[in-house]
Amino acid sequence: MGERAKSLALMGAGILLGSASTLFLLRLMSRKVAIQRSENAIELNSNTKCHAVGEDPTSNHGMACADILSDDIVSEQLSRNIQFLGLESQHKVIGSYVVVIGLGGVGSHAASMLLRSGIGRLLLVDFDQVSLSSLNRHAVATRSDVGTPKASCLKEHFLSIFPECHIEAKVMLYDSSSEDEILSGHPDFVLDCIDNIDTKVALLAACVRRGLKVLSAMGAGARADPTRIRVADLRESTNDPLSRSVRHRLKKTYGIEGGIPVVFSLEKPKAKLLPFKGPSGEEENPSAYQIVPGFRVRIIPVLGTIPAIFGQVMASYVVTQLAGLQIHTEPVVSLDLDHYRTLHQRLIEHEESLYGTSELVQVDVDEVMYVTKELWHGRSAREPFPKDVGRGMWRSVNELMLVRWDREKPASVSNLVLLKFKEVDEHESKTLDEIKAHEPEFFTSVSAVLKQAEEDFGLQHQ
Repeated sequence: MGERAKSLALMGAGILLGSASTLFLLRLMSRKVAIQRSENAIELNSNTKCHAVGEDPTSNHGMACADILSDDIVSEQLSRNIQFLGLESQHKVIGSYVVVIGLGGVGSHAASMLLRSGIGRLLLVDFDQVSLSSLNRHAVATRSDVGTPKASCLKEHFLSIFPECHIEAKVMLYDSSSEDEILSGHPDFVLDCIDNIDTKVALLAACVRRGLKVLSAMGAGARADPTRIRVADLRESTNDPLSRSVRHRLKKTYGIEGGIPVVFSLEKPKAKLLPFKGPSGEEENPSAYQIVPGFRVRIIPVLGTIPAIFGQVMASYVVTQLAGLQIHTEPVVSLDLDHYRTLHQRLIEHEESLYGTSELVQVDVDEVMYVTKELWHGRSAREPFPKDVGRGMWRSVNELMLVRWDREKPASVSNLVLLKFKEVDEHESKTLDEIKAHEPEFFTSVSAVLKQAEEDFGLQHQ
């Protein structure tokens, strides 16, 4: 009887769940019919646009933030986001405007997840068309979309997913003549998903000049290991030929050395551009077949999953930034366990030399790894940006050591700074009050980093 009663109870629960789902689907269908009857989906969207708190009411950002989330269908569609971010943060997301340039394997997935996360306004930009060979990595395109512009394809599919989003599609190439049309309107974020170096560099330089937040995708082709994908400053991207070229051109042409977050892979590319063959089947000069000057004709092999993951990473980064959710990306530090042991031993020896004992060293090797990697990113506290990457970073540890920030407190995770040997004596010859008085910016930046350590280890109230 016990088993039978359990079965009946499960059946009853299933019936109730099915009934609830049916009612919701009926409401969703009626909502869909209402939207389909609208004369124009864009007119519907433009009538519900709003401005965020403190924003110019005449601006074009987003949707009617308060009104749209009060809609039952929308609030249910975004319920998991609301549960994760909180209602206030979801309002920020809905009130945001994001521009996505380049809608291939990376850009289509980034735009798709931005839409599904509730971004209120999207501008989709690409001059290219959907091809059969792009279906292995495109987010939404089907065979029936082949030959249609990528921007128009995404917009059509997106309106069936989240019709409340104000979506604009521009079938155009980004260049100096289209810069103002594409980047005007004060976007909250620009996503650079372009695979042409010249265009990418020009876009990034324009965003820096205009003071726009931008996230750039580096090389996703010819790679297969998803565990090596990282987000970091352009200065820190390694093992990536595209990053290297972009860095060089930004510095040489525009004097820009960093300050731009990028998504890249630490994995060495597993293939090169394929040789170009003309209609005769013989290898020919690819530049003779370029439709757009400067854009490559040769093909790079692509495993579709990697650009998709790049796009998902970009969307996650942007949504959390817009929502105000603090995410601390894992720093790119190429050190192994022996390096951290060396730094730990140096700290002990320095404490014994300076104080006559190492009893106040309150960190082990694992905590030295945290301090070195998470707090100081493998470089001196006096070096805000990395000068050494890859093997250079590996060698730089030979001139670094951990010392107390405040000499009156023990050598703990929240009281250690990473400095070069030549910087240690000068640091230890000054009091914190002297540093604060003569180097207020340095004092503030270090204090903020060490406060993060207190929060991470729950030391605030100790």
